[in-house]
Amino acid sequence: MKKLILFVVGAVLLLSACGTTVRRIEPGRERDLSGYWNSIDVRIVCEYLIDDALRSPRVTNEMQRLGRTPAVIVGRFRNESSEHIDTQILTDTFEAVIFNTGRLNFVSGGEVRDEIREERWDQQEHASPETMARLRNEVGADFMLTGTVRSVIDRSGNRMYRTYYVTAILTDIETNARIWIGQHNDIVKDIRRPENRL
Repeated sequence: MKKLILFVVGAVLLLSACGTTVRRIEPGRERDLSGYWNSIDVRIVCEYLIDDALRSPRVTNEMQRLGRTPAVIVGRFRNESSEHIDTQILTDTFEAVIFNTGRLNFVSGGEVRDEIREERWDQQEHASPETMARLRNEVGADFMLTGTVRSVIDRSGNRMYRTYYVTAILTDIETNARIWIGQHNDIVKDIRRPENRL
């Protein structure tokens, strides 16, 4: 009986040692397991670039010329880096940062805009005249924010530097004139791995 109890206790300890463990990480805390693009990088880049745009004399001049708070739409950010990057996360973060500045209005585009337009058309048929949303009353965007993500890899032996270049461009939708171009290239990752692992 004693051997059976020891066997069961040993088996339980062995199984618990092999189980998955999960620890919560505080939001905003630096974390980088792989050396690849991550959520901290997205936040740093988006906040820096929007702040840079709002401090730009050209953007300030355009805002004054309009005489009102300009409306911005976030267009496509292309991933031209050496790794898979979900650019929708980058786009969503840019949208949140723009909206939260309070200095720019934000209008929806892409699939969200299409969904809203579909709902508006549906209301023309099914909602009461007092509550239905009117057609042709959208706020037009003054500027579109687009850009690219690129990376450069410098490698020697078991050491590698990975540098990310994120370029953002603010374009006047009516004139197609570029109002501001910003670049963030301060994210450099020094990755060291055992020999023959890079």
